[in-house]
Amino acid sequence: MSENPYPAARLTRDLAALVLVDHQVGLLLGVHDHDQEQLRRNVIALARVAQAYQLPVVITTSADDGPNGVLLPELAQVLPDASVIRRPGEIDAFDNEQFAAAVQATGRDQLIIAGISTDVCVTFAALSAVAAGYQTHAVLDASGTWNALASHAAAARMQGAGVVLNSTVAVAAELQRDWRHAGGQELAGLYAQHAIPFYGSLISYVVPAAEPACRADPSAGV
Repeated sequence: MSENPYPAARLTRDLAALVLVDHQVGLLLGVHDHDQEQLRRNVIALARVAQAYQLPVVITTSADDGPNGVLLPELAQVLPDASVIRRPGEIDAFDNEQFAAAVQATGRDQLIIAGISTDVCVTFAALSAVAAGYQTHAVLDASGTWNALASHAAAARMQGAGVVLNSTVAVAAELQRDWRHAGGQELAGLYAQHAIPFYGSLISYVVPAAEPACRADPSAGV
């Protein structure tokens, strides 16, 4: 699509909800289009962003009593109160009536979607979300699949249908909008701890460098 709805339709804390599809321990082992540990960190970052900004979260799993494995334990720890829809067989999560109802019940019309696999579970859910009228963002670096070719094909298909392709850091920044708004300091910590670890090194360098100036001029840190 050539249409660019930004900034009029950018993500906001009041309109967005997070949807996590099949982030399960067994499926994570099959991700080979990018680093599994990076994917895990990004998913946890998204969960913590949702928690910090009080976004509704809907989580779904597929056959979690079989080889797909259970939900990533870290997600359960970060989001203990999130709705978890256990799909018995539906591949497109929106084919599950309980899931579709849970998403609708959030009352939000912007969906931030990530999952495993990118080319199946994320793509089908994102396409159905667009068809249902949701403004849909697919977070590619918090999703994964079996090979890079499948990931590229999925991205092209979603983008052609009107899904916004996005990243963990960009989603968080779009929701934050201004570092001076509430949550800015917490977001910097999330970046450093999860999504972009180098940011921790940057912070540790900048803070000590600023301290002498603050001691010399007490107003420097205000």
